[in-house]
Amino acid sequence: MTHVLVIRLSAMGDVAMTVPVVKALVQQHRHVRVTVVSRPFFKPFFEGIDQVDFFSVDLQKRHKGFLGIYRLYHDLKKLQINAVADFHNVLRSKILRTFFKLSGTKTAFTNKGRAEKKALTRTENKVLKPLKSMINRHVDTLVCLGFRVDVSNINFPEKSVLPDEILAVTSEKSNNKWIGIAPFAQYQTKVYPADLMKKVIKKLAEKPSHKIFLFGGKNELQQLGDLKQHLENVSLIPEHFNFKQELQFIPHLDIMLSMDSGNAHIAAMYGVKVITLWGNTHPFAGFVPFNQPLKNSLIPDLEKYPLLPTSVYGNKIIPGYEDVMRTIAPEKVVDRINGLL
Repeated sequence: MTHVLVIRLSAMGDVAMTVPVVKALVQQHRHVRVTVVSRPFFKPFFEGIDQVDFFSVDLQKRHKGFLGIYRLYHDLKKLQINAVADFHNVLRSKILRTFFKLSGTKTAFTNKGRAEKKALTRTENKVLKPLKSMINRHVDTLVCLGFRVDVSNINFPEKSVLPDEILAVTSEKSNNKWIGIAPFAQYQTKVYPADLMKKVIKKLAEKPSHKIFLFGGKNELQQLGDLKQHLENVSLIPEHFNFKQELQFIPHLDIMLSMDSGNAHIAAMYGVKVITLWGNTHPFAGFVPFNQPLKNSLIPDLEKYPLLPTSVYGNKIIPGYEDVMRTIAPEKVVDRINGLL
C-alpha cells in the first residue's frame, strides 16, 4: 500500500471539496491508503470511505504554533506516510510538508492560481474568464505525486436508511420532493436578501408535494424562523438535528439551494443537485460545487454591476454594490428549482 497524507485544515466548503478528489483517488487506485489531516469537526465528511482514515489536528493545544507543527509532523510520521498532498498551501501546511520533504518524503501542493484570481477580481483591466476549479487543481496536485484520477467517474454510496429520530421530523419521503435551502454565508455580500428569499420559500411551499428544509447554525434559528413564515411544509434543520444527523439527511434531498457557501459543497459531495446564488463573488473563480453545471449558478446583472466579482471570498465591499443580488429575481430561482425537480 502507498500511504498518502492529504492536508486541508479549513474551511468547511474547502474541506468538502476535497472529498470527491479523495474518493476518486482511492476508488481508482486500490493500492493507495489516505489519511486526511483536518479539524475534528470535519471528520464525518470522510467516514465510510474505504481506505481513508482521518487525523484530527489540535490547533489550540498540542499542534499550536511552530513547535506544535513539528509535533504534528512527528505524530503523522508514525503512520509511515509515503507522499504528502498539501491541498491547503498556507503557512502552517507549508511548514508541515517541508518537514516531510526534508525527511525524503515526496510532496506536492495545490497551486491556487492567486494571480489569475487577482485579475478576475480587480476593478481595472478585469479578465472575466472561467478559472480552473479548485477540485481540478487538487487533481493536478495528485498528478504531481504520480496519481492520475478522474473525478467525473466516482461512485457515490447508496443512501442510508434514515433513523427514526430523523424521520420523526421529516416523515417518510413517499412521493414528496425534498428541497434544502441554506440562506446564509460567511460574508453578507454573498447572502440573498431576506425579503426575496421569503418570496422564494413561499412560492415553493405552494406545492403540497414540496417539503422545504432550512439549514443554518443554532445561532441563526431566529432568522430561519422568520424565513419559515409559519408555513406548514417548512422545517428548521438546526432546531432538530446535530451536524452528524444533517450529513445523514442531506443525501436524501432532491435539491439544495445555497449561497456561495459550505452547504453547497456538502450537498454536492453527496451527489445532490445544487443551485447556487452568487453576490459579489463569481463561479468563474473556481468554486462551483462539484459536478454541477454552470447554469445552476445564478449571478447578478453584470451589465448593471460591471465590477463583479469584487473578491474571491466575498470579503470586499465596493460602495454601490451592496444590493447586487436583488437583480436575481425570485421567480428565476423558483423556475430553476422546479425545472430540475
